[in-house]
Amino acid sequence: MNADTTGQQVGPHVVVVGGGIAGLAAAHRLALAGHRVTLLEADGRLGGKLLAGEIAGAPVDLGAESLLARRPEAVALARDVGLGDRLQAPATTTASVWSRGELIPMPKGHVMGVPGDPAAVEGLLSAEGVRRIGADLDLPPTEIDEDVAIGAYVAERMGHEVVDRLVEPLLGGVYAGDAHHISMKAAVPALFRAARVHPTLTAAVRAVQQAGAATPSDVAGAATGLGGAVFLGIEGGVGTLPGAVADAIRAAGGDVLIGTPVDALVRTGAAGWRVVTRHRNFDADAVVLATPAGSAAGLLGDHAPAAAAELGAIDYASMALVTLAFRRSELPALPGSGFLVPPVDGHTIKASTFSGQKWRWVADGDPDLFVLRTSVGRHGEEEQVRREDSDLVDASLKDLAAATGIAARPVARTVTRWTGGLPQYPVGHLARVDRVRAAVAALPGVRLAGAAYDGVGIPACIASAHRAADEIVDGFADEIIATSQREAPGAGHSS
Repeated sequence: MNADTTGQQVGPHVVVVGGGIAGLAAAHRLALAGHRVTLLEADGRLGGKLLAGEIAGAPVDLGAESLLARRPEAVALARDVGLGDRLQAPATTTASVWSRGELIPMPKGHVMGVPGDPAAVEGLLSAEGVRRIGADLDLPPTEIDEDVAIGAYVAERMGHEVVDRLVEPLLGGVYAGDAHHISMKAAVPALFRAARVHPTLTAAVRAVQQAGAATPSDVAGAATGLGGAVFLGIEGGVGTLPGAVADAIRAAGGDVLIGTPVDALVRTGAAGWRVVTRHRNFDADAVVLATPAGSAAGLLGDHAPAAAAELGAIDYASMALVTLAFRRSELPALPGSGFLVPPVDGHTIKASTFSGQKWRWVADGDPDLFVLRTSVGRHGEEEQVRREDSDLVDASLKDLAAATGIAARPVARTVTRWTGGLPQYPVGHLARVDRVRAAVAALPGVRLAGAAYDGVGIPACIASAHRAADEIVDGFADEIIATSQREAPGAGHSS
């Protein structure tokens, strides 16, 4: 416990370092549990990769744009902070793959691009690629150890073409990484578990599909009240969620400070911490580090060097979003919600989202405008993200013209860079996370949260925040119980 300026004892004080969605979710959870909370964000705004903005006067997300609805954490948090009536299902979920110069509808019946039936990818893959997928059924079982790269494993079982044309663009949209290095255990855990017990990859995919068939539409619909939507947006943008969470933290008595980078953590006594910033220090009974892995490593170096070394080895990818507004009347008909781009075809963009078609709230912002986004940059392609804004816009327009026939010039454009924004999950990532958590657990009252650990999606980040917050709450409860037992009359004496 800490003392306030009058010397009186007050309740446990938890400092949360980092004001992205993970830090905000942790602070919110702790504040609702009755703890004094101070959240410190180094940047001049909250939200991390969640950023609401506008283009040509129309509202749009300039960062993450959707919440996975089949996990409960993000939807529940949005409702908890008063945004439940603004949750919105996509107006269309039909997407395409821009492959070999054609926009081909995204196949159905796959698990992160891995098909359960070769016929599902006819039209996207060559006849030989389809045949190679079917050959999986005749291959002997593949022994899977503690982890495996999903691209390498799928290529071994079903051939390289399905990896290049489907698995790679889907995973690239989530991790901005290389499927041949991404951990199957971390990125597609259900498929990993199934592949270890079924003789073929086809059987594993079908088992995952069957396991999910009874739940997605019914359970997701019941949980959200918005039918069976897999993803949801928020009217006004997912980027409005951080501000709503911050308001809820303040309403619960917490403090939220921006422009306050943390320089160091200092131990104070057996269990306390001093969080050092440039202008002020904060004494804390517990600390949640909800920062990128490198920042957490710097703060933990003196206290948990093994954890710091592991965290420092986590690599990140950078990406850029190019948001364009066109006059709707000048565009050709565009299919569905957008398209993915296989990197094997050598284009600059890796995906495009037709925001003005996907989200009603974007279209309603200005019915005469059509807003779309392209994304650029994968792991190891830092030079792409560093290009001038005008170069990124021109490259996007060139690819859009080739893919869709768009010939119009945008009436407005904006480029948003997310430098070091996406942690990479190579083979062995979850084992590394276990080692990090075990080392940090030896420090009293310190926990970790964020995209570097259990998933890069918004619900996964919130889940990691709740785990960290709950462990701190439980730790204080255990301390109170232990103290009361020590102070009870006759404690420590046998009868």
